[in-house]
Amino acid sequence: MTHKEKAARVLPAPKAAIHKPDRVIIVGDIGRVNAGGQGASMLQAMQMAGMAPAKALDLVPDGKLRRYRVEGDKSGSTNGWYVLHSHPILAGAFGSWKTGESHNWHEVRAKPPTPEEQAALRRHLQAAQAARVVEQGRVHAEAQAKAARLWRQARPATNAHPYLERKRIGAIGIRQLRDMLLIPARDSNGTLHTLQFIGPDGSKRFLSGGRIAGCYYSMGRPVDCLLLCEGYATAATVFQATGVATAAVFNCGNLMAVARALRSKFPRLRIVVCADNDAATPGNPGLTKATEAARAVGGFVAVPRFEGVRHGV
Repeated sequence: MTHKEKAARVLPAPKAAIHKPDRVIIVGDIGRVNAGGQGASMLQAMQMAGMAPAKALDLVPDGKLRRYRVEGDKSGSTNGWYVLHSHPILAGAFGSWKTGESHNWHEVRAKPPTPEEQAALRRHLQAAQAARVVEQGRVHAEAQAKAARLWRQARPATNAHPYLERKRIGAIGIRQLRDMLLIPARDSNGTLHTLQFIGPDGSKRFLSGGRIAGCYYSMGRPVDCLLLCEGYATAATVFQATGVATAAVFNCGNLMAVARALRSKFPRLRIVVCADNDAATPGNPGLTKATEAARAVGGFVAVPRFEGVRHGV
């Protein structure tokens, strides 16, 4: 591997890995990229999946994992990744460290691939996914170290922060760095993995590359019941009103993972998922995900009722 490739965070794909049969395969017509490249149809697939590159990107079919900035991500970030092979057919994989999703892709040809080509394609896709796992571990480790450093630098937050004043909640064990609130995301063993930043205007973002799945911020010590909420504001409101141990899971998509982690840690506790009632959103994701999580751990669901009031945190 060259020094330039190391500087660009290029990784060689491992030769073998466990096959992931549930990966999404996106196909498209083979075309041109940047006036002569080989991967236009993979670029189209990246765009369809919401992971288009922020600037012109030459897809290099050398079997190495490369990172790029996804359109819409902050400047300087490289949350996107891709691997592309040219033999036996043009095929690869791509994804985002930020969202955790990944997709496989291969070209469509008029002549079906031979059994030998199909076997080679499977090996390449397995290697691409293995490279992703290796790189993801490194990305998570870097974010974890940065989160610990920022957490040490921060000072205890006060109730005078504009966001907390507007929400009428307290600074329950959280910290502040300049004008940003820091909410730590820890796993069920108490290990800090990443941070959520909340600005004075309520804008929220996470430390790039950090692990969110199964991580949460806890308030209070559980006795016989444990409450799960999405955002910090909802969790703090519930905790202040009830005094019952509460965990903020950051988003509804993380409810299931946190519920299962806490059920494993506290097998006898009653778990109540306090749902965000997203009645105005198609499918009501807040209530849907809360119900799924509660069912998975034998818990209960609490649903807010706000007559004529728009709910949000």
